[in-house]
Amino acid sequence: MSRVNFTGNFLIIGLGSIAKGSIALFLRHITITPDRIKVISASEDDEGLADIFGFRFEQILLTEKNYREVVSANLKEGDFLVNLSVGVSSLALIELCQEIGALYLDSSIEPWEGGFTDTSLSIVDRSNYMLREMTLALARKCVGGPTAIVALGANPGIVSGFVKQALVNIAADNGITADPQSREEWARLARQLDIRVMQISERDSQSVATRKPDNAFVNTWSVAAMIDESLQPSELGWGTHEKHWPADAVAHDFGCKASIMLTHHGAEVKVRSWAPLAGSFKGFLFTHHESISIADYFTLREGDEPVYRPTVLYAYLPSDDAYLSLHELAGNNFREKQRHINIRDDIIQGTDELGVLLMGNAKGAYWYGSQLSIHQARELAPYNNATSLQVISGILAGIVYAIQNPGKGLIEPDEVDHKAMLEVAIPYLGDVVGVYTDWTPIAERHKPFPEDIDESDPWQFKNIRV
Repeated sequence: MSRVNFTGNFLIIGLGSIAKGSIALFLRHITITPDRIKVISASEDDEGLADIFGFRFEQILLTEKNYREVVSANLKEGDFLVNLSVGVSSLALIELCQEIGALYLDSSIEPWEGGFTDTSLSIVDRSNYMLREMTLALARKCVGGPTAIVALGANPGIVSGFVKQALVNIAADNGITADPQSREEWARLARQLDIRVMQISERDSQSVATRKPDNAFVNTWSVAAMIDESLQPSELGWGTHEKHWPADAVAHDFGCKASIMLTHHGAEVKVRSWAPLAGSFKGFLFTHHESISIADYFTLREGDEPVYRPTVLYAYLPSDDAYLSLHELAGNNFREKQRHINIRDDIIQGTDELGVLLMGNAKGAYWYGSQLSIHQARELAPYNNATSLQVISGILAGIVYAIQNPGKGLIEPDEVDHKAMLEVAIPYLGDVVGVYTDWTPIAERHKPFPEDIDESDPWQFKNIRV
């Protein structure tokens, strides 16, 4: 892609694994000089990146008490705030950006520190559903304002573009010419193709040479963010085809009502999934913004009643060390006692296989997405592993879209032109493939004990859940 012209300054909040890997790509694709980039982070610049790249850096912990003063002193009309932090309220920053007249993007919607794990709050108040409903309420006040894109990384983010491209591909393979433009047209296409389930399917096989230390949480991306997700209630978009109501499910009586919660941590719930390299696997059902937003986006209604909606969920098998770290966390009764280790330069092998698995069409389940190895990632961009680069590809796509479309107000990835999104992201996603499979959650099941499944309809949550 050519460089995108931008005359303002960048204010980046956070200097974790994603921010570290982003700087080089921002300078590569946006007409911004290092002196027009400032990074504010609670953590120190432990790799000396400010000196290496030439951006300005200040170590400050943003809180509810100081964020307005600190941000206002570093952001003016026409600038861009890129929020890559954990524990800094996205909604607070968006409101301030709207007042100032600055663009905004984050890769996940964050509450203030502790908002996801404070057990004095109700399960609903700790959910992504509640946070998204608060975001939608703010969006209604931001119509016509500076573009603020929430939750645009890899997932949530690029996967919303994967879903749309996968639907177009499946339609073509069924002899249907499709070019949906509106939200309703996309939902009608999905129903026409009989898509029952949309899984975000990810297997991260990146590994290092040494065994995970005891009492350490090892991950290929933010440890703090992963712990937050693993401790939140498990959430998924709930399809109209579902016949079984889980005993541990909680429905919502407000908002879009496109999803449900399970009264368990995401780290306690597993689901069956499939990816081309990994094959069949069992992943964690972590709550994720896209599980709710995609389900809502593809809902068709007659009056107030939904007549079509796919079940949407995130099935995640993380790196082996991260899996062991979650096991250790569970063994500590989900009380965090571990030091954080983010692996990057010490990774010796592996691939992050991230895509969408659309199930229900007569041609079989269809997986479409990115297969990015650690070696490909290192060739494409410095200070990255495969996982971070997939996230940053979405961030870059969102920033380019916001610069080119500055008056969209507050929007989600599902509302971003998927062709424009993928055009920017795909050069950094390794091998992007679309593969059909005859796999189903009940295919070739070895059944040593009786199971409560419905073999007449493999696409129910009852069959997908372990």
